[in-house]
Amino acid sequence: MPRQIDAVVLAGGKARRMDGDDKGLVLLAGQPLIVHTLNRLKHQVTRILINANRNGDRYAEFGHQVISDGNLDFAGPLAGILSALHHTSAELLLVVPCDCPQLPEDLLPRLLAGLEQENAELAIACDAQRSHPVVMLLRTELKQAIADYLSTGERRVEHWCQSRKLAKVSFADKPGAFTNLNTKDELTQWEQTNH
Repeated sequence: MPRQIDAVVLAGGKARRMDGDDKGLVLLAGQPLIVHTLNRLKHQVTRILINANRNGDRYAEFGHQVISDGNLDFAGPLAGILSALHHTSAELLLVVPCDCPQLPEDLLPRLLAGLEQENAELAIACDAQRSHPVVMLLRTELKQAIADYLSTGERRVEHWCQSRKLAKVSFADKPGAFTNLNTKDELTQWEQTNH
């Protein structure tokens, strides 16, 4: 197993469906949404980066390095991933969005097993319904490949993933693990269901 695996939590979007509120800072069960994600990750990786394009001071209060997209403001998840790749010396980077409060506690070991078994460049999580390309483990040597892709004007994460040597890892045994909360109604519904 590699000695160092870092993670980046993607909180850099505009959160249009959250009425423009910074999604990672919206409260869920009394805590900012990103805190639930950080709690799921903290025992799985060496270091966590937070990718945020606004409210950097607020995000810094959670005790992790905050990075922005640089000059690629709001260019989507791949821009946040590329920024993280510029800030890590790890061999592998785990990528997750800030709005998945039920990420599996064994997310990293399972993605790593899939990556190694298939000798892939990256591994993405899948549930019984679909793939979740913004939940991925990738080799940090892909930094230039992402930069080249973004330079063409493309931004689609799934499209880029499909262009690489990809492993898809099933988490069908964990329904709801990748439920992401995009609206205030979804936050309310989650709180009612889980508390």
